[in-house]
Amino acid sequence: MGPARRRAALRLRGGGSPPLLGLLPGRFSVFPLFFLALLLGFVSLLWLQLSCSGEGLVPSSGQSRGAPRQPCPPQAPLLPAEDEPSWGPHRLALLVPFRERFEELLAFVPYMHRFLSKKRIRHHIFVLNQVDHFRFNRASLINVGFLESGNDTDYIAMHDVDLLPLNEQLDYGFPEAGPFHVASPELHPLYHYKTYVGGILLLTKQHYEMCNGMSNRFWGWGREDDEFYRRIKGAGLQVRRPSGITTGYETFQHLHDPAWRKRDQKRIAAQKQEQFKVDREGGLNNVRYRIESRTALSVAGAPCTVLNILLDCDTSETPWCTFG
Repeated sequence: MGPARRRAALRLRGGGSPPLLGLLPGRFSVFPLFFLALLLGFVSLLWLQLSCSGEGLVPSSGQSRGAPRQPCPPQAPLLPAEDEPSWGPHRLALLVPFRERFEELLAFVPYMHRFLSKKRIRHHIFVLNQVDHFRFNRASLINVGFLESGNDTDYIAMHDVDLLPLNEQLDYGFPEAGPFHVASPELHPLYHYKTYVGGILLLTKQHYEMCNGMSNRFWGWGREDDEFYRRIKGAGLQVRRPSGITTGYETFQHLHDPAWRKRDQKRIAAQKQEQFKVDREGGLNNVRYRIESRTALSVAGAPCTVLNILLDCDTSETPWCTFG
C-alpha cells in the first residue's frame, strides 16, 4: 500500500467522517437523520393505507376521478363459526384427551375447527387436560368429557390430539346407525388389526351410555380401545367404517414423534393380566374426578374449552395408577 492510501485509511480508522456525513454541517448528529427516516416511512405507510382503502387524497387534475385505486394487501380470512344452526340439528362434542402435548394441540385445534366447519359440522372442541399426579388415563378422561359436554351436543368424537384427517371425504356426521370408526384399520397410518377402534371414533350419546362408557381401569398407554370394542359388541352395536376412501394410509397425518414423546407403556404387577379382561362393572357409573377449572380459549382464532381434570384412583382396585 502506497503512503497516500495508508494515510487515507488511517484517517477513516481514526474517526474521520465518511464522505456522506462530510456533506452535513459539522455539528450535525446521525440520530436526527435516523428519526427523520422513520417519520418518512410512517407517512408513506399511512398514505398507502389511505389510498388503497379509498380514503386518500382527492385525485389530481391528471388523474380521472373514476380510476380504480390501488388494492389493499389481502388480509387473513376469518375462521368460520363453530355453531351455525343452518348446518343441521346435530352438534358434535369433540373430546380430546390431553396431557403436556402443547405443540400438537396448537396445530390440532385450529385445523379441526376449519376441517369441521368446511364440512358444515356443528361442533365444539373439549380439551380434557389431566392435571393430577396419576398415570395418564385416556378412557377416564373421555368419560369425564362425555359427562361435562352439556346437553347442547348429542354425539361425541373420541379423538386423539396427534391425528389429523387429510381427506375431506371422511364422514364426521351424526352416527345414527351405530359407532362410526373414522380412523379405520384400512386408513390409520399405524394400527391395522380388524378390531381396532382407536384414534377417532364417533358415537351418539345414547350409544355411549348403552356401553356404560369406557373402563376406568386402564392407567398408562394402550388397551382401553380394545376393551371398549368388546363393550360395543356386548351392547349389540355394530361398528361401521368409511367406504370409498382411496387415500389409504395417507388419509391421516400422525403428529406424534416417538423419540420426543415417550409413551407410558409400562405394565405393573397385576396390570399385565388385567389389561386383557373386560370390565363389566365400571365406566360412566363410577368414574371419580373433580373439575379444577373450565376455561374458554381461542387457539389461532379457533374456540375450544379446556377442562383441567383431577382424576381419582382407588389404589386397592388399581394399584398401577401410580409408579410408586
